[in-house]
Amino acid sequence: MTVNTPETFLVDGDLMSSTQSEIALVKSAERTVRILETLAASPNRLTLSELQERMGYPRSSLHALVRTLRELKWVESDESGLAFGVGPHALLSGTAYLDRDAALPHAHETLEDLRAEIGYTVHFARRDDAHVLYLASRESREAVHVVSRVGRRLPAHLTALGQALLADLTTEEVDKILPDRLEAYTEHTITEPRQLHIELAIARDRGWALEREQGTAGVACVAAPVHYRIPASDAISCSMPMAKANPDEIERVAKAVVRHTTALASTLRRHGIR
Repeated sequence: MTVNTPETFLVDGDLMSSTQSEIALVKSAERTVRILETLAASPNRLTLSELQERMGYPRSSLHALVRTLRELKWVESDESGLAFGVGPHALLSGTAYLDRDAALPHAHETLEDLRAEIGYTVHFARRDDAHVLYLASRESREAVHVVSRVGRRLPAHLTALGQALLADLTTEEVDKILPDRLEAYTEHTITEPRQLHIELAIARDRGWALEREQGTAGVACVAAPVHYRIPASDAISCSMPMAKANPDEIERVAKAVVRHTTALASTLRRHGIR
């Protein structure tokens, strides 16, 4: 009688069955992605101890994964070799995503036209669960410090872009994707779900969202969704100094943002972009 025994493999020094090794490889793949996301979200390079504290992974496997990522140039270290950040090859996948996005060329044109009309910094972003991912920006020509937000990922609840996109969901859908704790970036950030739902209801009714200093002190933002998908996945925002954010100026900017997002949505639908 022939007895079929499962194949065995050596994984991280341990002898495992084929099923166990598959589970271990999936776990390693997930940890690899989480390491990259954690490094990308940090404004500074992180040591292995700091990574371990934030992620809770065993130091041995964390060290092996970071070493492999560094060899493949997805992660790079400082001169001491003790602190790590994302490497140049991480940019390749991000650039490929932008290059393949059929909506972006049209969004770029819209941002150029909108900035020319209103004079402020404008952004195009996409909702990523409970966050927004910035895909394109055009800075105000009066900006002193030009720092592109492209590639940045911020919590949806504290940005006008995010609130405009959350407003396109039902209350139940919003509650399902939001974290239990709403992070505060400034003293003006809405951290109470009930208050956030009030703001989303207002945004739903008028067709655009407004946030004042919730994400950045001294800055107010107006945003509207681009309705070429249901629910809307993308939005355009305009950022302005709080000193200029009086009711008349906000109304002027909001009308322009809504007009341009409506035109962009029509263009994308006409080109069959979904």
